[in-house]
Formats: sequence, structure tokens, C-alpha cells
Amino acid sequence: MHEMSLCEGVLQVLETESKNQGFKRVKTVWLEIGELSSVEVEAMLFSFDVVTKGSLADGAKLSIIKTPGAAWCMQCCKSVNIKKRFDECPDCSSYQLQVTGGEDMKIKELEVE
Repeated sequence: MHEMSLCEGVLQVLETESKNQGFKRVKTVWLEIGELSSVEVEAMLFSFDVVTKGSLADGAKLSIIKTPGAAWCMQCCKSVNIKKRFDECPDCSSYQLQVTGGEDMKIKELEVE
């Protein structure tokens, strides 16, 4: 389950930013997760609770913001939304798509004390 290591990385960012910005407690974390990122949301929510026990984010709420997968269709010459890698273009059914978004995960916002 790679979500556990992703949550450990998020906690490291929170601890670093706590030192840099001077906050003592994290109340809410908003994570933006792309639809093509291969991150399981339920596993992420579970892992976050486990990883943050006893830390500055213990008891913090993890809120997930899903972002759509995006690709450039070489046949249509336009950007389209896709749900999975290797999907066909929803407009012309071509498979000549280059993924342009929805692969990443980032901390969007924090609520801290």
C-alpha cells in the first residue's frame, strides 16, 4: 500500500512547514489528488489517521479534492478529460492521447493553529 508512504511524505511536509511558519497543530489538510495518480482515496484516508497518530496532525481531518485526468487529443487537436490512462478520446474515439494532467498529488491548503 503506497498510500502509507505518501502520507508519511505529507507528514514530513507538515512538520517542516510547522518549523518554518510557526504553527503547532494541524486541524485540516486539503489534498488535491489527480484521477490518474493511482492513489486510492479510502486507503489514503485510513493511512493518514495511522501515520499522524501522536504528531502535530493527530486528529486532523483529511479532505480530498479530486482533479480530472486530462489529455491532448492529437486527432481533435484539443484538450479532453479522461478517466483512465489509455482511454479513447471522448469526442473522436482516437487513442492518440497525450496525458497532460491529473497525475499528481499536492497539498492544496492547511488549517492550522
